[in-house]
Amino acid sequence: QVELVESGGGLVQAGDSLRLSCTASEGTFRTYNIGWFRQAPGKEREFLTGVTSNSGRQYYADSVKGRFTISRDNAKNTVYLQIASLKPEDTAVYSCAADLLEPGDWTRAQSMGVSLRYWGQGTRVTVSS
Repeated sequence: QVELVESGGGLVQAGDSLRLSCTASEGTFRTYNIGWFRQAPGKEREFLTGVTSNSGRQYYADSVKGRFTISRDNAKNTVYLQIASLKPEDTAVYSCAADLLEPGDWTRAQSMGVSLRYWGQGTRVTVSS
């Protein structure tokens, strides 16, 4: 059973930085590519970034390049999402996902109605101005 658990969300001030964590069950981390999405109120879920399990190749949505950084700690089976200079429009539920598909193809897969294999429960980030 694959399990993804996110943590690190909360209420923050605009301009702050935040690090979210996605911890995977044993075995999952080495097998699946893992990445992050977010869904803001009234908006569709948006792909942010992902990292491959084998080479560690990173993918970023154009909208987050420069402010969002993904990293992985193999010893802790955890993928992190570091967000710098938070803005009120970053307010959303942030979820991690795992799939064998390359993260660079996740947006297209979702547009075709293909659901990624595993999802975490999400962690809420609220940015106050």
